This record gives sequence, structure tokens and C-alpha cells, in this order.
Amino acid sequence: MDEEHLHDDLHVFKDRNFFRQKLRSFFAVYLLLALSFLLTFTLFAVSLSRVSALSSKLNEVQPERKQNFSGRDFLLFPCGPGSREWEYFDGKCYYFSLTRTSWYKARADCEEMHSQLVIINSYAEQSFVMFRTRNERFWIGLTDGNSEGEWEWVDGTDYKTTFTFWKEGEPNDSGSNEDCAHVWVSGKWNDVYCTYECYYVCEKPLPN
Repeated sequence: MDEEHLHDDLHVFKDRNFFRQKLRSFFAVYLLLALSFLLTFTLFAVSLSRVSALSSKLNEVQPERKQNFSGRDFLLFPCGPGSREWEYFDGKCYYFSLTRTSWYKARADCEEMHSQLVIINSYAEQSFVMFRTRNERFWIGLTDGNSEGEWEWVDGTDYKTTFTFWKEGEPNDSGSNEDCAHVWVSGKWNDVYCTYECYYVCEKPLPN
């Protein structure tokens, strides 16, 4: 009986020892898994922190890059990279239309583009416009529609004290309510009825 008890006790001891070894193995596995998870989480946190820092640096550099690009674009397109149909001359931007319309519609079209019909106030500006409009007729921002013979620039510039370049014998009204001025084919100014359809010139200051 004692030998049988001894054998049973030995068997139980072995089973307990085996169980303990299993527990230790499972504990070691779980510990390794926990350490792996902790390491992965730490690496993720560090990576996220570095990405955030890099993003902040990029945001700091971006305005400088935009400024450099805008500076380069300004040299190529002084009137703005989005306004390439506008031409630069002497501190202002000019748009020469590709379609004909009445003087009133031309004025409205210029206003829609945040500009106005051109105000020619120097011989240099006249030469520029005359060169670009040669052999065609283009509206300018001059009218006596409010009072016959009292010519006015659309921006309120005093007509009586500024540059003029009328064609010989103009303005003459010619008995047909010729209340609007355009650049004649020769480049000189002519008055004609405002519903006449011709091209037009808009002008605006340089963008900020």
C-alpha cells in the first residue's frame, strides 16, 4: 500500500511540476506578447511624434516656398498668374478684348473683371494702346453721354486738364448722338454712337 501511495504521490508531483512548467511557459509567452505590444505602441507613438514634428516644419517652410513661387510668377506674369490674358505696361494691367460690343456693355464687362475702360492720360500710354489696337477700333473710357460736349472719363478724371488725342475734326457729334469715344484705326480718338460695336480696352492696377 505504501508503495502504491508513493507511486501515486510521485505521479501527482510530476503532474503538478508539469503544470507549473506549463504556467511558466504561458506566462513567458504572454510576457513576450505584452512586451511586443508595448514596444510596438512605443514605436508608433515615436513615429507619430516625428511625423507631427515634420508636418510642423513643412508648414513653416510652405509659406516661404509660396512666396518664392509668387515672386517668380510675378516676374513672368506681373498681372497675376491667373490673368495671363492681361498685359503689363507702366505699372498697370491692360486687357484687349477679342469680341466686339457696345460701349455700355464694354464698360460692364470691364467692371465684372474688377477693372474699367481704359483712361489714357499720357502720350506713352497712348502709344502703347495705339500699337496694340492698330487697324482696329477699341472703346476707351470717355463719354459725353451725361451732357453733350462735356466729355468725362469713367473714373472721374478731369478731362479738361488731361491728355487728349482726337482725330482731326473730332469730336464732332455728327448729328447722331455720338456720345462715346473709341480709338480709331489710325490710333487717334473718334466719337461715335455708343451702341456701335467694336473691341474695347480695360485697365486695372497691379494686384497686391
